[in-house]
Amino acid sequence: MLNQDFNSILDLIKAFPNEQSCIEHLEIIRWNGNVVSPFDSTSKVYNCKGNKYKCKNTGKYFNVKTDTLFDNTKVKLQKWFLAIWLVTSHKKGISSLQLGRDIDVTQKTAWFMLQRIRNCFGLENDNLLSNEVEADETYVGGKNKNRHSNKKYKNSQGRSAKDKKPVVGMIERQGKLNARVVDDVKSETLTREIVKNVKESAKLYTDEWLGYKGVSRIYDHSIVKHNQGQYVDGRIHTNTIEGFWSLLKRGIFGIYHSTSTKHLQKYVDEFVFRYNTKGDSEALRFNLLLTNLENRTTYKELING
Repeated sequence: MLNQDFNSILDLIKAFPNEQSCIEHLEIIRWNGNVVSPFDSTSKVYNCKGNKYKCKNTGKYFNVKTDTLFDNTKVKLQKWFLAIWLVTSHKKGISSLQLGRDIDVTQKTAWFMLQRIRNCFGLENDNLLSNEVEADETYVGGKNKNRHSNKKYKNSQGRSAKDKKPVVGMIERQGKLNARVVDDVKSETLTREIVKNVKESAKLYTDEWLGYKGVSRIYDHSIVKHNQGQYVDGRIHTNTIEGFWSLLKRGIFGIYHSTSTKHLQKYVDEFVFRYNTKGDSEALRFNLLLTNLENRTTYKELING
């Protein structure tokens, strides 16, 4: 089953025609024949009826959905699988309204499902980058000129984070990408993020923003002077990471229209996951997300604040 490819929704439905086939697939991915109790990983496990197991040490019952994004959900696994396939295969993502129509659930349920799925995308946003790395920052949020007069922010031009949230990104050329929502783009913040994500042996390319001044003491650091109309100087440019920013913003503004600050990192993780797996098959991307299924969140956690 893991080697089977799903090139279409029809292929996915044929591969997982019922709840039992979905359960068996999840058990292979999560346990691969060695069932582990989510309550005590050292405990012996008893196989019970109805796809249930019992943890000997705690006496608690569980199944493959316990402590995963599928935990305590009334939505059938086949619909979850369809949702995961749709959100991972759409290049710009899919709105909760569209997903709700596609799998026949309410918009509220679809939004909750999408947020739980996004909570698993972060596994592709934690790579240690090397060789030639481009670093840059962008701002996500509504345009000040489009706001009502009583909601406009003063002095919010340029790198102001008053009305937008900064996101810093680093991409290894011909390699992986990382992107993080940050509070500001000061030198201390940018240096911390770059050191966390980029090997010291890497060649680092940025623009001339003073926030990158601190990394020059650590890396072989070259800059391209955008304020002087310079965008490429031989191998020195940030065009690759700027291309990703375009994808991110087109997806957020075109599909999702807006995002709250609280959930922005989840949306960034989604686009990073899709970018880093763009060369993979639909099935491989689908199964990769399922390997991170133990990252679950509750509806109360999602809407709180």
